[in-house]
Amino acid sequence: MQSKPPSNDEQINNIGRYMMFGMWIGLLGMLTLFFYDWQEKEFNPNTNINTQLNPQGQQELQLVANRQGQYIVNGFINSTKVTFLVDTGANDVSIPEHIARKIGLPKGRQVLFETANGSAYGYKTRLATISVGNIQLKNISASINPNVKFDEILLGMSFLKHVEINHKNNTLTLRY
Repeated sequence: MQSKPPSNDEQINNIGRYMMFGMWIGLLGMLTLFFYDWQEKEFNPNTNINTQLNPQGQQELQLVANRQGQYIVNGFINSTKVTFLVDTGANDVSIPEHIARKIGLPKGRQVLFETANGSAYGYKTRLATISVGNIQLKNISASINPNVKFDEILLGMSFLKHVEINHKNNTLTLRY
């Protein structure tokens, strides 16, 4: 028994089903991209910071807190783009080990750190350059932390002690 070829109406219906399926896949893809971008802006509202000169001739940038009250900002360490979490409670700029490897930072002497989660061993290092917006510092002390898995670098006091910090409402202003 031979099957008969589909009629024109059946072919049109099949094409319509495929087009509808393709439309839904495309719509889901666009929604995924939209919500990924929205979620990223919720986590880091400072992806496009603008550094300006204030009337005193200082570089000035304003950071907005995210929903958790944290100040997250993009920047660079030795020309590698990174994400910082401003942490006035950290003595050093603290870099997760997997990020330090990516940047190519050498491990210096081993040191014991006292953290909110207890004692932990890490390594000292120095950063040739570190920048947030147009604020760039050279030869800054930092530490490599092998005990964390997150991707954010704690922007600690070894950087922050060189800038003036002003906190008002949900805005943190850095001046250099």
